[in-house]
Amino acid sequence: MEARASARYLRGSAQKARLMIDMIRGKNVNQALAILQFTNKRAADGIEKCVRSAIANASEAAEKANIAIDPDDLWVKACFVDRGPTKNRRRVRPAPQGRAYRERRHFCNVTILLSNDEKVTAADAKKGGKATEAKPAKLQESKTRKRGGAVLAPRAKRTAPKAESAPETKSASTKSESAADETATTEE
Repeated sequence: MEARASARYLRGSAQKARLMIDMIRGKNVNQALAILQFTNKRAADGIEKCVRSAIANASEAAEKANIAIDPDDLWVKACFVDRGPTKNRRRVRPAPQGRAYRERRHFCNVTILLSNDEKVTAADAKKGGKATEAKPAKLQESKTRKRGGAVLAPRAKRTAPKAESAPETKSASTKSESAADETATTEE
């Protein structure tokens, strides 16, 4: 069974809220709540309320379906943060060298999806079990490079110069040295 909850218009930027969301993704609900309670970030309070709301939604949906569900078995299946509106105020904030910046207030929207299905690890998935989370596909090496949105030509592969001539010179020098040694021994 899955349950969903969303918290809209939380104060703070989406980028800062994503730091907290990344910490609880894939964790058990109790672990996620402990992390959110003891983390000293502004976004943690709103996200914790959203997780508690998702737990309540799961138990209510289970009651309606006449199913017994244990809240301790729930885990965070998916969670994400979207950017909300930005409030541009007429007030100005001081900036360096006598300049002034406009005051901007950011908001974000958090969505959390809980599930009580069993998590399948990557090792179990290889053995033939079903994976509950989507695995990112391996990125294949592209033959073009991107820089600033422009696609550049592929780099030429660097190959080491062939060292065929070097061993010949060494062998020739060793032959001449060995010949010099032989002539020295014959002269004596």
